[in-house]
Parts: sequence; structure tokens; C-alpha cells
Amino acid sequence: MRTRREAITLLGGAAAWPIPVSAQDRERVRRIGAIMSVTAEDAEAPLRVAAFSQGLQELGWSVGRNVRIDWRWAGADRERSRTYAAELLALAPDLLLASGPTVRAVQQATRTVPIVFAGLNDPVGGGYVRSLAQPGGNITGFGGIEYGFSAKWLELLKEIVPRLSRVAVIRDPFVPSGPGFLGALQGPATSLRVELRPIDATDAKEIESAIAEFARQPNGGLIVPGSAAATAHSELMISAAAKHRLPAIYPARSYVEKGGLISYGSVQIDLFRLAAGYVDRILKGEKPADLPVQAPTKYELVLNLKTAKALGLDIPATVLARADEVIE
Repeated sequence: MRTRREAITLLGGAAAWPIPVSAQDRERVRRIGAIMSVTAEDAEAPLRVAAFSQGLQELGWSVGRNVRIDWRWAGADRERSRTYAAELLALAPDLLLASGPTVRAVQQATRTVPIVFAGLNDPVGGGYVRSLAQPGGNITGFGGIEYGFSAKWLELLKEIVPRLSRVAVIRDPFVPSGPGFLGALQGPATSLRVELRPIDATDAKEIESAIAEFARQPNGGLIVPGSAAATAHSELMISAAAKHRLPAIYPARSYVEKGGLISYGSVQIDLFRLAAGYVDRILKGEKPADLPVQAPTKYELVLNLKTAKALGLDIPATVLARADEVIE
């Protein structure tokens, strides 16, 4: 049985040996460096590889024939992101693909090599691009979850748990969009009479301790905005929420598949398929500065009824009716 890392290599074309071709079929091989904010062992890793590779294939790019992709998996490690960005640039790529917070390391490493990002929250507020319509510089791509989702997360939690009066927001202090999500929650929290408490997601022990302390008082819940740190500590957060009987809402379906209660957000894998379109256009001569940053086009609501039952919750019919998928 192949390991996940081997599967990623086969799918992504990151093997060290080029596929031989005949002289008449030989054409210029373009090189793409890809650095991801998940680890190679993450269940989403091969899905990202497959989505991006498929998107390229549909546009005439074939791994091993006219394109090569060098994948790096940084997870939530900022130092590893910087190291991998330098490694990829040393390979003289035609373009770099980056996801989430790894974009910062890539952008700091080069202002000339074109960069396409996927799943980056608040690219304008974070200083990555000048504006959504005119990014400027050498970078563009597809945004992640917008600040408005903060209100929707809170509204969903309140709809599921009417008694909810306290919500902890788990944020990554190193992500520029963190304060924005918390700020966007202030108004809805006031109208719903819910007290907010930020918890910084930096260290596993600190997260576990903070959640345990928060759970000492009744009628609490958790909101987990997307970040590399949240992904890295997802199983810890899910198990802590279950242990302390806290209803929690997450940014992506992968959390619910691991046992989380509910998720609402963009379809992350779809962003990598869309990113292939911008990569194609840039490799054919267009400039990142002229390609507007685009918002996600697909969103999904996913519920885990087994988790709801364990928490003693009856999911309202209004929420069930809106769910794109219900895991039983």
C-alpha cells in the first residue's frame, strides 16, 4: 500500500526523474513551485494536489510533459515556510503557488516571480495586494473566507443552541485577518446577547488549557476561523470541544469529518482548481497585477449528527434543510 506522501508525489509530479519523451514531442517544461499551509500527512493534501493538477490538465498542461510541480508542505510552521520558499526559488520556477499564511513567506522572498494564492483571508487588509480589482505587484489569486462569515457562524451556533451566551473565538495571532474576524463579530454578538472571548491558537497546551478554563462556565460555544494553526491543532480543538461539551463551528468540512459539530465556509479544494486557471493565464503571458483577486464561488454547510447527539443537541429542521451534507 502506498503512503500518502507517495500518493502526493505521484499525483503532483514532484518526482525527481523526468518522464522521457521523444525529440518530436519534446517541448519546454514550465516549472511551478507550490508551498502549502497543511502537512503532507494531512487528509486534504492529496486532494489539493489532485484538484490543482486536474485543473491544469483541463487547460492543456500535463505533468511530466510540459509542466513540473515541486510541492512543499509547511503546515503552520512559519520558519519552515521561509525555508521552503527559499528552496523553491533556488529551483528557478516560472511561478509560485501558495496557500493561506505561507503566502507571507513567499511574497517576502520574491517581488519578481509571479505568485498565485489560494485560500488567503483578507488579502487587502493583510497587505498582500493593493486592491482586489487591481492587485499590483507580482501576486494575485483566490481569497478564502470573508469577514461576513463571522456573523453567520455565530448565528448558526445560536440557532442550534438558543441558550448560548458565551463564545470563544480561537484565532492565530500571527495571521493579519485574525482581528478582522473578531471585529466583525462584535456587532452580531451584541444583538444576540453573546459575550466574546478570544483564544490565541499558538501552542497546543495553551489552547487546551484556555478551552478548559472557558468551559468552566455554562452556555459556551466555540468559533474556529480558518488558519494554518487551526488546521494544525484541529484534532486537539475537536477533542477538547467534545470533552467539555462545547458546541463548535469550523471553517471547513474536514473538521466535521474528524468529528466536529458543524462547518460553514468555502469549498477549499475548489480554490486550487480555480487557481490553475490563473496559473495557465500567467504562464501564457498575462501579469498577476492585471488579474483581479477573486472570491470563492462555492460554499457549503456540513453537519455531524453523531457529534450533535453526543452533545445532547437536537439540530433544528431549519438548519438541517440548509445543510449541503449531513454526516451520520
